Amino acid sequence: MTKRKIAVVVTARPSYSRIKTALRALREHPDAELHLIVAASALLDRYGSVVDRIESDGFEIANRVHMQLEGETPVTMAKTTAIGIMELATIFDNLRPDVVVTIADRHETLATAVAASYQNIPLAHVQGGEVTGSIDEKVRHAITKLADLHLVSSRPAADRVVRMGERPATVHVTGCPSVDLAADILESPDLDFDPIRKYGGVGARLDLDAGYLVVMQHPVTTEFDHARQHVEETLKAVTALGRPTLWFWPNPDAGSDGTSRGLRSYRERHTDVPIHFFKNMEPHDFLRLLHNSSCLVGNSSVGIRECSFLGVPTVNIGSRQAGRDRGPNVVDVPYEADAIEAAIRKQLASDRPARDALYGSGDAGVKIAETLVSAQLTSDKRLAY
Repeated sequence: MTKRKIAVVVTARPSYSRIKTALRALREHPDAELHLIVAASALLDRYGSVVDRIESDGFEIANRVHMQLEGETPVTMAKTTAIGIMELATIFDNLRPDVVVTIADRHETLATAVAASYQNIPLAHVQGGEVTGSIDEKVRHAITKLADLHLVSSRPAADRVVRMGERPATVHVTGCPSVDLAADILESPDLDFDPIRKYGGVGARLDLDAGYLVVMQHPVTTEFDHARQHVEETLKAVTALGRPTLWFWPNPDAGSDGTSRGLRSYRERHTDVPIHFFKNMEPHDFLRLLHNSSCLVGNSSVGIRECSFLGVPTVNIGSRQAGRDRGPNVVDVPYEADAIEAAIRKQLASDRPARDALYGSGDAGVKIAETLVSAQLTSDKRLAY
């Protein structure tokens, strides 16, 4: 059997953790020839470049695609997508892979999908069929309609993909690869490193022994002009609590400048608060940090996925994850400081939530690799019904 040439495109910091175990399984599969393409903000240090992490994990990067246009506005997101289509089309034309893999719902992943589809290259989509709100949902479902093979994280997601007219035989419930990493953490859960000493960052030196919060808050693309106001409400709530807090920098979506300006202004005016800011961490370290935290605060999908599996209390703010299937660990609140503070206090005072395997049990990477190698591939599709 000739090895199947599989091109995987990683375009942002979270995309790597969402596909890492599948990359590992593909690298080890005797019938797979992995070609890893790293693009967009995944290459940029200001957003927490993951190149060093990818290479330290032993993966060879076949191509690097510089396509991220600065500005963090709806216009730059659209133009970044256009640049990505042009650059990735050339790479796919030269590489001629048997299948291209695109991940989740970012604008850069849409570029991957279009570039592959117009060259009649079968497209596999990881994490289709989920409900998220904002522009992400439009992008996710658009990619579903361009994709030929669907590697979904849950049974509800699979049902939605089929209801969108995709043939059931092309839809595979694999679980989420980032949950695989969370499963690894449960085998060695202790926080065995000092995050500030290891990763630097800026802000207060913290004592984490008595508990700490983790905050991950990104701009909402359909509400990008409110990004600074949104983050300031969260900052007020966290400040009122006075607990040690590890805060992670936002992703490069429209509104990121507003979020970043809010954080920088806050740091300049509040030098004595117990908050430390980071750009990025190695996935296993980040998940170990989450597992040992008292609560995750913000609007990242990690609170819905990995924290659900780990049983980490989560306060989810605003509409960014609206409608996403979630476990018992999540409390939803609006962008109001009092409501955010009250929800965090409630989570801190409650028993640790039960773990939930909604997004998989820890073997998604292997399932994805096996499906990519063995599934019948075609770029010709019709509406199933």
